[in-house]
Amino acid sequence: MAVPEELSYERVVQRITRIILVLAAAGSVVAFGIGGSSWAVGFALGSALSWISFRWLKQMVGALGVEHPPSNLPHKAILRYLLLGGAAYLLVKYTVVNLRAALAGLLLSTLAVIVEIVVQLIQARQ
Repeated sequence: MAVPEELSYERVVQRITRIILVLAAAGSVVAFGIGGSSWAVGFALGSALSWISFRWLKQMVGALGVEHPPSNLPHKAILRYLLLGGAAYLLVKYTVVNLRAALAGLLLSTLAVIVEIVVQLIQARQ
């Protein structure tokens, strides 16, 4: 059974990436309206880390689909979370950005995936 073109892996990843970028821009504007520049910068930086995390996760999923995945794949997964955690710690500890805004930005890729799922469910019902 062929996969419909709108459900192909690459197209879904492209749509999720676009959703992340749109939500990051809109969220930064809303964060600025709520708490000023420290909130907007916090949300933007959290969003950037979320986008980087999504890209790394995409690379790891792509590596699982090959016949001989790299032997260091589990190490990369652990390193991914350590780097993101370290970046989040440095962001909060040594800058004046708002912690809540940065954490909200970090959740952006998860929200983008949920939006994509909802869009797919709505399209499937039509």
